[in-house]
Amino acid sequence: MERELEIRTEARAVELRASESGGLGILSGYAAVFNRHSQNLGGFVEQVDPAAFNKSLADGVPVMARGNHDDAMLLGTTWAGTLRLSVDGTGLRYEVDLPDTSAGRDFRELAARGDIKWSSFAFRTIEDEWGQTEQGFDLRTLKAVQLVDVAPVNSPAYLDTSVAVRSFEAVKAADTPPDSTPEEGQRATPPTPGATTRRRALLPLSYPPSGSAQRTPKSPTAS
Repeated sequence: MERELEIRTEARAVELRASESGGLGILSGYAAVFNRHSQNLGGFVEQVDPAAFNKSLADGVPVMARGNHDDAMLLGTTWAGTLRLSVDGTGLRYEVDLPDTSAGRDFRELAARGDIKWSSFAFRTIEDEWGQTEQGFDLRTLKAVQLVDVAPVNSPAYLDTSVAVRSFEAVKAADTPPDSTPEEGQRATPPTPGATTRRRALLPLSYPPSGSAQRTPKSPTAS
């Protein structure tokens, strides 16, 4: 069964520059930034590991650039060479040759005026890891993902965390033994910040994912 799609948005500048080959220009930005904690996603925060996209990029997984993640706003694709992806010390960077279509012209104008301030990426989780921040806040790290698309977006509301919330709830349930309720007069022992790390492999590290194969997640192990 194919994993559910997740979407994250990064508030970094989207750049528009002229193309040497002419056309409407090149739109670029960072769809993801590494090792930076997100806002509170519902009881936990999240960060992207620098190796999270390595498998997708090495395998040449087909990726699209779609304005606002909308099929009607296709801007470029990796298979046509109109979308280029790279990883550096900051994060996942994209460059897309804007097409001479209504979507391409719209996003060129919006970027030129400074209306587009966010980039986003859609993905399916292959492997994540749960631990804690130095402040004792639950932390999800995306260790490996299957990249689906990157997108310039005109709203920071593109943040679908329902899959991550379910993952968080499952990990918390696994950490809570059935008889963990403290007896009367006893105090519950608070967790030690950074003491526990749980890693889950959600998909095999191969593409495309099989639609019929059953998978068995790794058992959580303490690091």
